[in-house]
Amino acid sequence: MYQGSCLCGAITLEVHGAIDAIIHCHCSKCRKSSGTAYATNGFVNTADVQLKTGQALLAGYEASPGKVRHFCRVCASPIYSSNTQTPNKLRIRLGILDTDIVERPISHNFVSSKANWDELDADLPHYNGHEPSRHGKL
Repeated sequence: MYQGSCLCGAITLEVHGAIDAIIHCHCSKCRKSSGTAYATNGFVNTADVQLKTGQALLAGYEASPGKVRHFCRVCASPIYSSNTQTPNKLRIRLGILDTDIVERPISHNFVSSKANWDELDADLPHYNGHEPSRHGKL
């Protein structure tokens, strides 16, 4: 079982099943809805998702016909997407999960649409906190 929550904690959920086809999506819609270079999404069975709290705070935006992006109306965290073509599946945003997952991403998708500044550079420095140059600038 996986547990997740939005940024403000008003919406909490559990996923009682596997997460399939995890991808890093670089399409312009995912970039705009996440405000970052890409969104990491995975498919889950609709029946495996249980909203524990905040169901009344779950809002939706129909980004294209039949495809709805669901988010918290308090903090605007993206939660998952639904599609009328596949009502038995939800595409969950992995960033909302609070527990570790065992599944791993299988691909970067829509790389021809990726942000021109996104180099997918694994050689960049890694820090456990803020980058050292940020100290005193917050």
